[in-house]
Amino acid sequence: RHPLATFFHLFFRVSAIVTYLFCDWFSNSFVACFVTILLLLSFDFWSVKNVTGRLLVGLRWWNQIDEDGKSHWVFEAKKVPTIAASTEAEARIFWLGLIICPVIWTMFFFSTLFSLKLKWLALVIAGISLQTANLYGYIHCKLGGQQTITRVTSRLFGMADVPKRQSRRISEDGTEEHGKTGTR
Repeated sequence: RHPLATFFHLFFRVSAIVTYLFCDWFSNSFVACFVTILLLLSFDFWSVKNVTGRLLVGLRWWNQIDEDGKSHWVFEAKKVPTIAASTEAEARIFWLGLIICPVIWTMFFFSTLFSLKLKWLALVIAGISLQTANLYGYIHCKLGGQQTITRVTSRLFGMADVPKRQSRRISEDGTEEHGKTGTR
């Protein structure tokens, strides 16, 4: 149902990875390669966070800073089943792209570190950070915020539920928002 969103969900991610791998073939300028890859990573972060996550799986997250300077993470999930909003194939593409790309950037981190190409290390860390931030946000959305994650981990490790301050609201468009409060 959303072929353009599916295309751009993968386009910026794959373009950043391919550009990182083959940048030396096309340009001798480290700065041009660095800026190009960083722009592709930034476009990917924005498009996944604001567009493709909402269209392909019905999830969205963001971070708000209140007047006191406290950071509030807000996780939003549509009440309607995600299958109605998108197809199963689109959801699978979304999650595979979201999980595989941070793994690839992590492999780049170790290869860059062990090959002593330290000038690329900042770029690889930026790639890991942006990709992992989206993965973290969408996993929280999928699991229903920190409250569900606490229950799942407490079952796994046999610990009691630790109460957390939660905020939850339902928007006019039928979406449910879960928020975790904390400081940066």
